[in-house]
Amino acid sequence: QVQLVESGGGLVQTGDSLRLSCVVSGRTFSEYAMGWFRQASGKGRELVAAVSVDGITFDTSSAKGRFAVSRDNAKNTMYLQMNSLRPVDTATYYCAKRRVNWIGTHDYDAWGQGTQVTVSS
Repeated sequence: QVQLVESGGGLVQTGDSLRLSCVVSGRTFSEYAMGWFRQASGKGRELVAAVSVDGITFDTSSAKGRFAVSRDNAKNTMYLQMNSLRPVDTATYYCAKRRVNWIGTHDYDAWGQGTQVTVSS
């Protein structure tokens, strides 16, 4: 059974940076695409960025230009580098495994427990 564990969240100020990590165990990490999602209080979960098995990335409008997703298959780890953080980025951030090896907005079948990011103004 696959397990995903996020880390790296915290309380920061507007304009600061954070790097989130997601360590995956239990399955062959290099065989499937991965994604970062976030959920703000009272809102639905939204895709932030995704990465295919060979490093092709997809960024949504909320991330473009400020966030960068990457993966290290040798370390079974995915990252989300977040720069120029804003209060609207405050949310719980989740990593997720996709069923297939290509990036997409749906068909994620395993999730981490989430890590909280809070950006103060």
